[in-house]
Amino acid sequence: MILKSLSLLNYKNFDSKSFDFNNKINCIVGNNGIGKTNVLDAIYHLSFGKSYFNPVATQNIKHGQEFFVINGDYQKLEKIEKIIISLKRGQKKIIKRNAKAYDKFSEHIGFLPLVIISPADRDLIVEGSDIRRKFVDSVISQSDKSYLDNLIKYNKVLAQRNALLKYFALNHTFNADTIDVYNSQLNDYGAKIFDKRRAFLEVFVPIFKARYEAISNGKETVGLVYKSDLFDDNLYNHLKAVINKDKALQYTTIGIHKDDLQFNIEEHPIKKFGSQGQQKSFLIALKLAQFDFIKEQSGVSPILLLDDIFDKLDEQRVSKIIKLVDDENFGQIFISDTHADRTENAVKQVHQSYEIFKL
Repeated sequence: MILKSLSLLNYKNFDSKSFDFNNKINCIVGNNGIGKTNVLDAIYHLSFGKSYFNPVATQNIKHGQEFFVINGDYQKLEKIEKIIISLKRGQKKIIKRNAKAYDKFSEHIGFLPLVIISPADRDLIVEGSDIRRKFVDSVISQSDKSYLDNLIKYNKVLAQRNALLKYFALNHTFNADTIDVYNSQLNDYGAKIFDKRRAFLEVFVPIFKARYEAISNGKETVGLVYKSDLFDDNLYNHLKAVINKDKALQYTTIGIHKDDLQFNIEEHPIKKFGSQGQQKSFLIALKLAQFDFIKEQSGVSPILLLDDIFDKLDEQRVSKIIKLVDDENFGQIFISDTHADRTENAVKQVHQSYEIFKL
């Protein structure tokens, strides 16, 4: 799958900008603040229907303008696919594939597989469990529509149960039969999600470990540990056991929406015991494993976005990463960097065609 061209209108800092891309490696270079990352984010937007960096949709409209349009022409399985995303202030975002609008955005997820590696990924290590859950959900959802559907349904029921708990507290009342309906639904959807997450990690962890070993020359051992209340008992029993706590706090305190993924180096949390270089290598290995998994599941090479990944890595690790992507296993790659010379020297090591775009 190849992104042949991209055009932006009123997107972030761009008035109007168009690109015709190389089929292999594309380098977006320029000073900080000039919009390199915004180009990569527009490509991400075309795959996921949202920004990777700013979840508030209207903030992606150029200041002082009323709308944005992102237009991408892809070649996928010998066919041209035209994707347009547009947003006007005060209106709903529209995603069109070949001039036909999607009824539900979820129908588009996975159609244009993509993996991004960015400094913002550090949130996976330093922030709360919701960031790590979103990572797992994003990887599985790109190749499993039923998983995404169950996740959407679970979150909808969860919101309804939380609203009911607030209603009970506000009105000094309680109805066990009504809450039991929501408990049963959460148990049903939660069990399916838990089983898929567990099965995914059984496949994913060995891929991740192999990627980390290649980047680090096997100097350290790393691990991913799935943490979930459902290892102990089913969700229905858990929800019944904590009902008094849920009533007091007015929200659902247990369930797959509390799952976490523990990142370890030498069997210790990498957040506390990993150096900056080790943490960056860990995250790059995580995302390259994501690439491998999605490619295996979909049969299509995802587009790979490398946003400012050379920063804070020593030359040896940069060289390792460049050699890893010098492989027919990878499809189209986009790289952003502040140093044009550094990028060009790096991609010259790769035996692939490339284009450098200076902003």
